Amino acid sequence: MLNGTKNIYLKNLRDQVIVITGASSGIGLVTARMAAEKGAKLVVAARNEESLKELVNELQGKGHSAIMVKADVGIEEDVKKIADAALKEFGRFDTWINNAGVTIYGYAMDISTEDMKRLFDTNYWGVVYGSKEAVKYFKDREVPGALINVGSIFGDRGTLIQSAYAPSKFAVHGWTESLRMELEKENLPISVTLIHPGRIDTPYNEHATSYLDLQPVHRGMIYPPEAVAEAILYAAEHPKRDMYIGLQAKAVQFIGANLPRLTDKLMERFIPPTQYDPNRPSKPREESNLYHAGYGMHERGTNIGWKRSGSMYMKASKHPALFNIIAVGLGVLVWNTIKRGR
Repeated sequence: MLNGTKNIYLKNLRDQVIVITGASSGIGLVTARMAAEKGAKLVVAARNEESLKELVNELQGKGHSAIMVKADVGIEEDVKKIADAALKEFGRFDTWINNAGVTIYGYAMDISTEDMKRLFDTNYWGVVYGSKEAVKYFKDREVPGALINVGSIFGDRGTLIQSAYAPSKFAVHGWTESLRMELEKENLPISVTLIHPGRIDTPYNEHATSYLDLQPVHRGMIYPPEAVAEAILYAAEHPKRDMYIGLQAKAVQFIGANLPRLTDKLMERFIPPTQYDPNRPSKPREESNLYHAGYGMHERGTNIGWKRSGSMYMKASKHPALFNIIAVGLGVLVWNTIKRGR
């Protein structure tokens, strides 16, 4: 199977050992459960030790093979512990998923520099540390493997209110692209995939640090975490450059790149009210997961809006012919938008 210009053959999930960071809630939790059901052996990592114990007991009780590592991915030594635990227990790992993430809701000039730096520790440096551990293992042992980094719709296009979160994901996207090219130039059989989730129904908002008066939520069209987990696990078996979850994620990337000023104006008008619940006061900042573990074992949050059952766009991207039809349709839509603008 192709990733760039090189053939990379990845194992079936049932034959894999998979490392998942941020596994105690949301996308990571759903991915762990889904991967276990497909027969993969798991190394699950997060800061919430109690939730990890509960998850591992749940999986082992169903006959699955899983171990846990309490780790803060913003600390390089902790990430090394994850790799060491995988090698000690299973002798290898085949896929490494950098999923852990935090967010801050607030306008750029209101957020403290200290909080921004802490966010980057998790969202960016955690991905760098995990990527280095994965690549070092695959390269040293000359074995094929998959590195999967979870980005964001706001890693392709800046936004209001999550103006600290967006640049951390821009950094993840840039790191992933740069690393992919370097590995390909070395002809290393390492598949590097960037996941682009749209708005996903997870406790992401409940865990957020909020500088707002009202409680952060996703409002509008929201996709289930199962859609992201499906994309992640597809990429674990099939080398893919990018996986977009939700047509909204691809549309924002495409329109933002081709019609930047129109995108600015649309986002300035429509994004702010979709970021908070007008009927709930915001939780205190000290209850967020920025500096310590948030609550775990919850797949979904308290978001408001049209909650989709899946992502047809993501499913289509697994089938090139259908995907090309959708891509052409999106191009026609954008072209008509441009003509109307003129």
